[in-house]
Amino acid sequence: MDLLNAVVLALVQGLTEFLPISSSAHLILLPAIAGWRDQGLAFDVAVHVGTLLAVLGYFRGELVSMACAWLRSWAGERSAEGRLAWAVLFGTIPVGLAGLLLADVVEEHLRSPLVIAWATLLFGVLLWWADAAGRRVRDEHTLGWRDVLVIGLAQALALIPGTSRSGITMTAALFLGLDRVAAARFSFLLSIPVIALAGGLETRKLLAAGDSVDWGLIGVGVAVSGASAYACIRAFIALVQRLGMLPFVAYRLVLGVLLLILFWG
Repeated sequence: MDLLNAVVLALVQGLTEFLPISSSAHLILLPAIAGWRDQGLAFDVAVHVGTLLAVLGYFRGELVSMACAWLRSWAGERSAEGRLAWAVLFGTIPVGLAGLLLADVVEEHLRSPLVIAWATLLFGVLLWWADAAGRRVRDEHTLGWRDVLVIGLAQALALIPGTSRSGITMTAALFLGLDRVAAARFSFLLSIPVIALAGGLETRKLLAAGDSVDWGLIGVGVAVSGASAYACIRAFIALVQRLGMLPFVAYRLVLGVLLLILFWG
């Protein structure tokens, strides 16, 4: 992999990790069109580190407040920040369990371009429905345990390539009555433990494989994915209330059709 490949792949990963448009669809489509080889485990770890640093950096103040409130909750003190911290932790459990139980099934049977194409289309339509039908009257601090369970179970569906982790969690949150900004914010907070777990798993595989590492390209991957992800989070939260989800739905439909054209038959 050369420098241009590294920059483009890191940029795509940084942007698509948080937009509701499916990072897996893009990372299948781009190499297929460009004829690039697989980027390797080390680079996958790098872009995960970059996107994790981006979301930690964007929510740094809120995360400190949530962590302090979470610690105080053990002493019986209740607060909105403490409940939100617990919601993020509990909302991660379904996808963690699903990953442990179904990772091999997904790897063997669901990583085909056609699965990604149909998931991109199906969950794009579902996102449009949620955005159109949702009442959009709640924020993330009003989430109850049943809400968290629904969003957590929805997040587990993101194991299906093409679903989009951010897309499916926003979809569930919108159906539950959260406004667009709250749905996006909770989705991004939920990404923190998920990205950390995925990055840790890939790091373990990398260490076991013992492959050589090009540290220059690793640095590029971290920097570009982190900067693009941070800009993406900032722009999306600033614009989503005005734009809504329709532009992303339309993009998903075009992408899904393109994947079908490229890989069907």
